Amino acid sequence: MTYQLTTPLLDACVLAILNIEDAYGYTLTQKVKEVVDISESTLYPVLRRLQKDNYLSTYDEPFQGRNRRYYHITDAGKERLDFLTNEWEIYKTNIDSLLHHTAETSEKEESQITGGENN
Repeated sequence: MTYQLTTPLLDACVLAILNIEDAYGYTLTQKVKEVVDISESTLYPVLRRLQKDNYLSTYDEPFQGRNRRYYHITDAGKERLDFLTNEWEIYKTNIDSLLHHTAETSEKEESQITGGENN
């Protein structure tokens, strides 16, 4: 993908996934990877930071003789997700408006130059 994933947007993606269900690191990475190119080594510092900020909590569950660490969104994490989602909607609307307005303006200018003919 051409566009970089910013920290707030990555936080929003992680929180959105965990808002649906708890997940362990590998599964979480795979779900994020369905949308953006990210490695586990990138995701784990994000998870630690979100946990430090009290947006996530963790618990361990046994799996095939080992423990898996699951991540769970907290109430503060849900509030943060709401905030980030609202910010994203505003940002996306503004960018869409700019891109579409620019495209519409270019089409109008081209139409005026060619006398209204569409090729």
